[in-house]
Amino acid sequence: MTIIALGINHKTASVELREKVAFSPEQMSEALQQLSGHADFNEAVIVSTCNRTEIYCSLEQSNSQALLAWLASFHGLDEHELSKNIYCHQGDAAINHLMRVACGLDSLVLGEPQILGQIKQAYHSAKTHDAVGVKFDRLFQKTFSVAKQVRTDTDIGASAVSVAFAAVNLAKHIYGKLDKTNVLLIGAGETIELVAKHLYQNEPQQITVANRTIERARGLAQEVSADVIALAQLPERLHKADIVISSTASTLPIIGKGVVEQALKQRRHKPMLFIDIAVPRDIESQVGELDAAYLYSVDDLQAIVSENMAAREQAAQQAQLIISERVKEFEMWVRSLDSVDLIRHYRNDVQTIKSELVERAVSQLNTGKDAEKIILELANKLTNRLMHAPTRAIQDAAKKGEVAQLTQLKKMLGIDQE
Repeated sequence: MTIIALGINHKTASVELREKVAFSPEQMSEALQQLSGHADFNEAVIVSTCNRTEIYCSLEQSNSQALLAWLASFHGLDEHELSKNIYCHQGDAAINHLMRVACGLDSLVLGEPQILGQIKQAYHSAKTHDAVGVKFDRLFQKTFSVAKQVRTDTDIGASAVSVAFAAVNLAKHIYGKLDKTNVLLIGAGETIELVAKHLYQNEPQQITVANRTIERARGLAQEVSADVIALAQLPERLHKADIVISSTASTLPIIGKGVVEQALKQRRHKPMLFIDIAVPRDIESQVGELDAAYLYSVDDLQAIVSENMAAREQAAQQAQLIISERVKEFEMWVRSLDSVDLIRHYRNDVQTIKSELVERAVSQLNTGKDAEKIILELANKLTNRLMHAPTRAIQDAAKKGEVAQLTQLKKMLGIDQE
């Protein structure tokens, strides 16, 4: 059996091609049925996300071309053109790749945890369609266990590696829990949207979104149960915020030193945290000179992100050591299945010989022949039949001068020569 991992991801293909190769929920069912019924494939799991589409498949013989041909045919794509963006791993490399993906080591954001849930979903879907057998069941359970160990034993997911996540982590570092804080978000673009989602998970007391376009802000506000105000309302509402995070496309500062001074007076100089992740800046740098106003820029956050990325890279190296060990364990388990089959065949052969000779001996006893002679003949023939194959193997190894083979045969047969 050969395990193959064939796919495309954010490193090898454009968004346009990834969209064409992706499997919708409706297509997934049909695809798994086709793979299950295909003569060349034994077991299969399809992982399909916005950043990757991968097919994990077991075949009796190594034939990745058949899998590529099926993938191209299913999506109506040119096989030759698709092959330019495809990667294919076989055997240990395929198993290693699956475990790396599950641990977030092959993700766009190193160490991101979402991919593990997506692989679990893909596995359960394949199992529902009878596309998973004994070996893949063991492989994917082993993969889930590895991912859990990597999360537990390394810091692969401990540090913030996006500016949005770093901004929220900074706020948590300063305030501890955020459940008693009022947060003001300025802007409604992609970065602020990510900040809002991270914030929402930390359950602040209140989130307010300020934006030039109210309608745009309302869409975001509904997702995180936030209030909405216009930018023009900032001077009168700023004092209510403990944390201000800003990211707009404005070419000029939105918050100046004077506005913040007024807000601090209204707050009786209760501290305020300002995080400016806009380029150009949304908040005047002079704000950082005020007592009780703590200002961090995008450069400060990028420094944190860079440091955390280095920490994740180090954790990724530790994770790979764990994965390599688990790949070896799985391969040993697969080989043990082969030995079980070998033992079963050997036992069946011996039982066949025994049954044949016993049947003949009983037949002779029934004709009245001498029992002692029959037993002696049975013992001699059984011994000769069982010795035949090992004797030939020893003779062949001796003729060829294969010392290692002879040593192995001695060990197998339990021969102890002084």
